[in-house]
Amino acid sequence: MISLHDSKRSDGLDAEGAAVSGEWHTAPQPFSILTATWRDVGELRVLEAECFGEDAWPLLDVISVLTIGGIVRLKAVIHERMVGFIAGDPREEDTAWITTLGVRAPYRRLGIATALLAECEKQMRRPVIRLCVRKDNQPALQLYTKAGYRHVSVWWNYYRDGQDAFVLEKKLAEFNS
Repeated sequence: MISLHDSKRSDGLDAEGAAVSGEWHTAPQPFSILTATWRDVGELRVLEAECFGEDAWPLLDVISVLTIGGIVRLKAVIHERMVGFIAGDPREEDTAWITTLGVRAPYRRLGIATALLAECEKQMRRPVIRLCVRKDNQPALQLYTKAGYRHVSVWWNYYRDGQDAFVLEKKLAEFNS
């Protein structure tokens, strides 16, 4: 577990001053990164819906990511509640794919996504990691760029609303020396 201090923002505004609903946290929370299991189906469905809206995975995909062999599946937990999730597919010999990464809105910008990403990369043990992200998702693009990912391709009209996806790639130094 990462041990940090609790703090809650009481004014109901995010970092840019926009109103937010529910509890908002401005200082890092202590969280654990644990392996997710099929028992997390309900919480993962809620997280997917909150993070991805109409692009959230349907129930069958949620069940699959939590049960298919070889998939790295990690959850971030605060006070026994899933606040973040990442899945990675390392089944290709040289390239692994991050298939999803989401953190519930009140817990964003606290280092949870960065920690999930780093742990998933570590567990997948592949020289190249790829992922796709909405081209208009600036917070995610900033996260991935800071983590060392670079733009390599575009998947046109990838999302339900016709938005394109950027394919990003990271070459891990420990495998590429």
